[in-house]
This record gives sequence, C-alpha cells and structure tokens, in this order.
Amino acid sequence: MMTISSRAAAAAFASLFLISTAYAQMTAPAAPAPATKMAPAEKKAEKPRTAASLECSKEADAKNVHGKERKKLMSECKKAAKDAAAKSK
Repeated sequence: MMTISSRAAAAAFASLFLISTAYAQMTAPAAPAPATKMAPAEKKAEKPRTAASLECSKEADAKNVHGKERKKLMSECKKAAKDAAAKSK
C-alpha cells in the first residue's frame, strides 16, 4: 500500500506533466493593434467653443460650480444666450 505522502508526491509529479502539456498547447496572446484602437477623446473631433460657451464657462468658474450643477448651469446659460441672440435679430 502507498502512504499518503507518497500519493501526494505522485499526484504532484503527474500534475507537472499535465500542466506542461497545457502550456505547450496555448497560443501566444495577440498584440493589440495600436492604429485601430483610439482613445475616446481622439474619436470625436472637438467642436470649436463658441463665445457664449466660453462666457458661460467663466460664469460657472466664478460661481465655483462643479459636476451636475455646472452642467445644468451651462445648459441654461447657453440656452439663454441663444434666445437672446435670436431676439436681437
């Protein structure tokens, strides 16, 4: 009869053979194609900022507004600027 330690040694020895064949059959990982994947900022061409957008941004900076509040303020400010420009025409 085999002792527990000799069974464990035999199992460890056999697993070395099984693991080595598994690694031998693996394919090399594919290298990412740098030309096809672009960062999200590079995907979209940036639109030029309008004067109204710049003024609204300065106003938000002056009020020290960030996050959702800034987005809301910018949206309202740009809408007001657009309405004012339409009324003046």
